[in-house]
Amino acid sequence: MTLGVGVLVSGRGTNLQAILDACATGSVDARVVLVASNRPGVPALDRAARAGVPSAVFAPSEQGDRAAAHAAMADALVSAGARLVILAGYDHILAPSFFVRLGDVPVINLHPALLPLFGGRGMHGERVHAAVLASGATESGCTVHRVHPETVDLGEVVVQRRVPVLPDDDAASLAARVLEQEHIAIVDAIRRFVPATTRA
Repeated sequence: MTLGVGVLVSGRGTNLQAILDACATGSVDARVVLVASNRPGVPALDRAARAGVPSAVFAPSEQGDRAAAHAAMADALVSAGARLVILAGYDHILAPSFFVRLGDVPVINLHPALLPLFGGRGMHGERVHAAVLASGATESGCTVHRVHPETVDLGEVVVQRRVPVLPDDDAASLAARVLEQEHIAIVDAIRRFVPATTRA
């Protein structure tokens, strides 16, 4: 049975594209059943439309508050048949209401560093890469990890991929190198959930 995947996005959607491409080529036995965003008009939603994948926007300002928006998003994911939810560049911390409504569906997040290093509130985007460079670290990478209520970047590691930090790196060049590995890591992570979900 093909794994139904829901993807949460807030921006460009390059990791969403990697997921869509892997599903289309059959390199992973999965299908994106819904792309959900907290922001209207982002490029990731255009990617979903081009792939013929349903999408929806759950903006807290239009739903009443964050808890209501996240609860509605979870309801939509369950209704669409998602058996795995992926945060791929989603920039809101999920409210407890999301997990209550989602039930036992696992949630994973893609973080652009080697957790537990350089994680936590406020650590996203180029802030992460700038912090890596400031620390003098000789390597960085990305982590796909489980997401649990009331935590940030603390869930169990599913996949990690590493890249060297080069002497002439700036935040942008390091981010680009890490992003290449994110595209591989997120597809690899989905594969980890296909057998267990299929047996269920």
